Amino acid sequence: MGLTTLLFVVFISTSTTSGAGKDDCLPRNFGHGSVVCECNASHCDSVGSVQLPQEGQFLSFLSSKAGSRLVRGQGPVLQNSTGAALRLTIVPYQKYQRIKGFGGAMTDAAAINILSLSGGTQDQLLRQYFAPEGIAYSVVRVPMASCDFSTRLYTYADSAGDYSLTNFTLSAEDTEMKIPLIQKAQAMSPRPLSLLASAWSAPAWMKTSGALIGKGTLKGHPGGKEYKTWAHYYVRFLEEYRKFNLSFWAVTTGNEPSAGQMTNYSFQALGFTPETQRDWVIMDLGPALHASQFADTRVIILDDNRLLLPHWAKVVLSDVRAARYIHGIGVHWYLNKLVPAELSLGTTHHVFPEYFLFGTEACAGWSPLDRGVKLGSWERAEDYAHDIIEDLNHYVTGWTDWNLALDLGGGPNWVKNFVDSPIIVDDKKDVFYKQPTFYSLAHFSKFLLEGSQRVGVSSSKASGLESSAFIRPDGAVVLVILNRSEEHIPFEIWYPEVGFIPMDAAARSILTVVWATQ
Repeated sequence: MGLTTLLFVVFISTSTTSGAGKDDCLPRNFGHGSVVCECNASHCDSVGSVQLPQEGQFLSFLSSKAGSRLVRGQGPVLQNSTGAALRLTIVPYQKYQRIKGFGGAMTDAAAINILSLSGGTQDQLLRQYFAPEGIAYSVVRVPMASCDFSTRLYTYADSAGDYSLTNFTLSAEDTEMKIPLIQKAQAMSPRPLSLLASAWSAPAWMKTSGALIGKGTLKGHPGGKEYKTWAHYYVRFLEEYRKFNLSFWAVTTGNEPSAGQMTNYSFQALGFTPETQRDWVIMDLGPALHASQFADTRVIILDDNRLLLPHWAKVVLSDVRAARYIHGIGVHWYLNKLVPAELSLGTTHHVFPEYFLFGTEACAGWSPLDRGVKLGSWERAEDYAHDIIEDLNHYVTGWTDWNLALDLGGGPNWVKNFVDSPIIVDDKKDVFYKQPTFYSLAHFSKFLLEGSQRVGVSSSKASGLESSAFIRPDGAVVLVILNRSEEHIPFEIWYPEVGFIPMDAAARSILTVVWATQ
């Protein structure tokens, strides 16, 4: 017998929901085109652990605008072609980037919402993301002190003139909310979580503006006392979290540095140009981390919109003195329509292939034209799937959603910058709703485990399908296909050593197919 191989195929197609059961979605329709799945302490739909099907069989997992949510099916793998006009062939010898993982952010707001539920419902929510029966989140982004999704403005060193950071102290939001929940998530997860830290603003007394919000930079110049203190602030943060047995995979050089250069910016920000970010890494952040017990912590630059690429990367990474401390480039999904992925992500990868690209923030409901929570919006699930596929096809190694959970109003947010989340909490009913975006993410995060490598996909002709394929370290092959059109598209999938699976990519849904072979 040869090595056992799994083949996962993920694509958008339609179907109907199966009968009610303990693991089935409890649908609720709020009039936004599709349904959410309601969960409480005793009931929540779950795909469970995915086991290898019998040889010659495939399993399928379907999510659709019509209401299916990771519903299982089964059928035979065919040895002969169906003669479909469209064939997608996996090309395993075309190899690209490896996956790090998928996840979301434990903001103050996310923690507040999770903790607003009863203990049993809190655990149920965390299991959906992190437990073996959940969707295999492996990345948690953690804001360093407050951001807009906080209920107050604070940093960990608000005592003016404290350049030695003698009074550096984590907040109650950390010690009483975020840290206990991250510890619970880690205990549920079958693998170590990759924690990612991002700071929104330095303390006001270090800044030219004297305020946490709006336009402002650090006082002085890289190499000066403010810049050195800000680098030391990162080390102190990592030290304090380590006391709670939480270690960070990576830190970013700061959330959205372009925001701190905008006049009248409405919430916490710290401005950097690519030149000052480069020099801060060279003179302060890089040496501070390298001299600390956190020298192995990854440093991710940019943490901002991809329209700043490739220029930002070229300025920072072309200087070897900075580049030696840096491992990756973080991108947000906002304003992606303004710049093609190939021009930004693709060019950046080709110029700097040794630095990973990583999605550090995305959310629905941020645009003034489409604001806040929309319970049951399938369009937003499609937006997620489209962006993830586009990112993966342009060398991105992972994708991090924004708030893990928000309330019905899309908050709390101190500046009323309300947005959407894959999980929406209704604390008055002690329930939470899993949005279509939750399932859109699940079709990637559940199957694309760390170390999965993107491979080629060949289409026999042009079609309306978007696709991306991967081979996992355990031999699994994952093909993700998105059909956002209103038309169904019949096709077959061919993996030469396995066989043929006939498929019909009906309009607007997601299917995962699993099969085994010798």
